[in-house]
Amino acid sequence: MSQMQPVRGTHDLFGSDILRYRHILNAAASLSRSYGFEEIKTPIFEFTNVFSRTLGDASDIVSKEMYTFSDKGGEILSLRPEGTASIVRSFISEGLAQHLPLKFFYEGPMFRYERPQKGRYRQFYQIGVELLGVDSTDADIEVISMAEHLFRKLGVSRKVTLEINSIGDHESRNNYKQALVEYYKKHLENLSDDSKVRLMTNPLRILDSKDKRDIAINHDAPKLADYLNEASKQKFEQIKKTLADLGILFKVNPFLVRGLDYYCHLVFEYRTTALGSQDAVLSGGRYDGLTEIMGGPKAPAVGWAAGVERLSLLLDADPKKLRPISLIPLGEAAEMACRNLAHDLRGKGFFIDMSYSGNMSNRMKKATKQNAIAALIIGESELQNKLYTLKLMDTGVQMTIKETELSERLTTIYGDSSTKS
Repeated sequence: MSQMQPVRGTHDLFGSDILRYRHILNAAASLSRSYGFEEIKTPIFEFTNVFSRTLGDASDIVSKEMYTFSDKGGEILSLRPEGTASIVRSFISEGLAQHLPLKFFYEGPMFRYERPQKGRYRQFYQIGVELLGVDSTDADIEVISMAEHLFRKLGVSRKVTLEINSIGDHESRNNYKQALVEYYKKHLENLSDDSKVRLMTNPLRILDSKDKRDIAINHDAPKLADYLNEASKQKFEQIKKTLADLGILFKVNPFLVRGLDYYCHLVFEYRTTALGSQDAVLSGGRYDGLTEIMGGPKAPAVGWAAGVERLSLLLDADPKKLRPISLIPLGEAAEMACRNLAHDLRGKGFFIDMSYSGNMSNRMKKATKQNAIAALIIGESELQNKLYTLKLMDTGVQMTIKETELSERLTTIYGDSSTKS
């Protein structure tokens, strides 16, 4: 019999991994509500042209990394490699233009055929936000502010650095592209093979190359800031001033770009030095032209996406696991009573662990192993008198509780434990 293994580049989430995953999702979902973002869930697969039209047929994602297949009806479908395209598709297909502005939060699995490494999987999880219908820099500031609060909420602010840049409007970017092409043509023989292809399809992406030869050439490449028109400069200055006023630290990275034509003005990333080469934790930017490229109405937009696996690696410790209350019955009659009591207490929201066998000593050992906050001991005398013996596991203190006061007392124990922690 062959050994069963997960597909390369995928991983099972359980134990501490799922605790971290759920902690990040809960923090992001709670924060998004406080910012007025509504949750949206889109299918994990779409018609392939949803992504090819948005990401570009020549992009690495579409040409090398997408999981694309033909279904039984002959439709060409792809597993989603990112979230933005699906959100915009939904905006168009559901006729949501009349409800602008729209603020969406999403989370879920994405799929890319990449070489697996630390913090990068072929099925990976993302959280993200998209704000559609607001042209002013207020929208840019709001999504960055939300990202900033998320890092604070997760306790990892000191591990990340916000980098920003402006890629200007369509006019500025076209002028810059021409200057880049002229510059790179002078260094063509020294460019990497990938960048030679990009020069013909997407020269801006050469600036983001990790190849040592390209990095050396990029050092003296024209700077995008020198090609911004006045309107683009003013937008970027306003963003920088507002971030400074809010006390949000940032640095301008002139090499931070997005190669696709619908991106404009602000682009940003939160980077870390704690994860090796996988340094981008959260990436975002403004994409005012995307809805029109996909055949919908004009809707300026800005958003970001963050990798849950990379965020998880930044957490200092596993989130605290809710501690159970262990029910320990002594005798056959108590067994039945405990089954009924467990059903009632679980219905009230308490985390109840019940041993199914073993003597008093073994069940108490299990309660200790489960890190129970308390053990509720029920024997014949407790049943007759409608009194329960409650043992606090951290201190060893035992007390007798009336049946009518049990729920209130258990609530107090959880409250006391939360206050002390």
